[in-house]
Amino acid sequence: MSIRAGSSTSTAAGTATSSDASTATAAGAETATSAGAATSVGTATATDAGTATSAGTATTTDAGAAASAGAATGAGSATGTTPTVNTAPGTATGNGAADGVDGTTQAKSRPRSRPQTETEARAALMRAADVGDPVMGRLVMQYGAPAAVEAIRARALPPEFAAQEAQRAHDAKQDRTPDLTARLNAWQARLAAANPAADLEAGVKSGARLIIPGSPEWPTQLDQLGPGRPLGLWLHGTADLRFSCLKSVAVVGARAATAYGAHIAAEFGVGLSESGWTVVSGGAFGVDGAVHRGALAGGSPTVVVLACGVDVCYPADHDTLFAAVRDQGVVISECPPGVHPTRARFLIRNRLIAALSRGTVVVEAALRSGALNTAAHALSLNRHLGAVPGPITSGMSAGCHKLLRERKAVCVTSPEEMIDLVGVIGDDLATQSRPPAVPRDKLNETTRKVLDAIPARGGAGPASIAVAAGVSLDAALSALGGLAAAGYIERTTNGWRLRKQTASYRKAPDSAVLEPPPAPEPDPTDEPPFPDDDFRA
Repeated sequence: MSIRAGSSTSTAAGTATSSDASTATAAGAETATSAGAATSVGTATATDAGTATSAGTATTTDAGAAASAGAATGAGSATGTTPTVNTAPGTATGNGAADGVDGTTQAKSRPRSRPQTETEARAALMRAADVGDPVMGRLVMQYGAPAAVEAIRARALPPEFAAQEAQRAHDAKQDRTPDLTARLNAWQARLAAANPAADLEAGVKSGARLIIPGSPEWPTQLDQLGPGRPLGLWLHGTADLRFSCLKSVAVVGARAATAYGAHIAAEFGVGLSESGWTVVSGGAFGVDGAVHRGALAGGSPTVVVLACGVDVCYPADHDTLFAAVRDQGVVISECPPGVHPTRARFLIRNRLIAALSRGTVVVEAALRSGALNTAAHALSLNRHLGAVPGPITSGMSAGCHKLLRERKAVCVTSPEEMIDLVGVIGDDLATQSRPPAVPRDKLNETTRKVLDAIPARGGAGPASIAVAAGVSLDAALSALGGLAAAGYIERTTNGWRLRKQTASYRKAPDSAVLEPPPAPEPDPTDEPPFPDDDFRA
């Protein structure tokens, strides 16, 4: 069957004339035969000389054979991966272009306009290929997006590219060579249904925008993904993605987070945001939602990386959260508008969370948590990785403990420690945690030795204390006076001993909280600690 996109006129030396989509057979010496039927959008013309002229585009839609005693010429041409078999002694020439599927199938509607710009070409390829497809990534990197679109439409990949893919599979010792034909068929089918101009227009109407590599807002750290780099990113929000990710931390964790995990995630979100750091996460339930809310409270931008189109709210209960993020941060996705999430897209989008940030911290994760997949991407990109420890009895912290035990992650217990891990040396150091100070820490070395030599029960004289402490008698007497004045020791009939400390406290009456505590009354039996003649005994 032959479909012509233009119009022509059919006249014959015989008696057969057709002015619509019917079958025309010349009455002269020439006869046109076909396994299908010859149809035209306009009118068909056949002459005794056996020459058919058409101003439109001729495309063969069946696998039949065409025979003619004359020559067929036209302003259009028939193209396809599997060319039509022509048994005529004449020739077929043309200056136009018509696309065929397997050289035999053509859509009956008018072909869509081909993308002319880099942005339109990438928007079309985002419809054709799966997210993160490394084969598509290598094709675009080597030949550019417009050339990749043309190759897919013609269903003819460059021979050297096919050879490289086969060699790469051989070097990787894969079981079988990747089926480029099947992949190309899938790309071509999806590309035929793509309408990049409509996607861009729909994005503008919804407030979203498409950025591609080289755009001012494109984060250059995504280039480290190599062939897995996204073809483009759809953004919806007020924040500048590239500027926001200059100082950013990814916080990930379990969807079924415990109260402990949600609390820690919120603390990290607030702490990082108040310190001027952008929080990157996936916008899911549990840890993701808690850290985004905390980041919004801190005032800094936050980035939500979706596994669906930016116009699709998933999970649906986070519509209010995503609206707040768009006002203060940005929602991003490498999926075209209208695309719904799948399990594979969730795992693939994790590489973007890890690549956009300087480091990743896992708050809570079970042994089969998707957060561990993000951690693996962070390690493969040489990003810093932290993990928050949890109760050893909690299965939701088993993944964090596994990372710590295998020394893949650094133990992180506060936002300051995470900033210290990923920040600039000398500028983002965390404060050192120190034990609480006690009065005994202020004693000098001699006084501490004397204090350690004083018994807790009974008593000991200055000479015995000096021998036990290993100091002179004068030094012991000086230390005893200071310790007695400070309340560390007390005088007994047998010498000096440590002052007794109250081990328990009685509950005060409710009225006591409004009254100052009573001053202790002096014991009339106690003698002043010094001067004392026993010091010189």
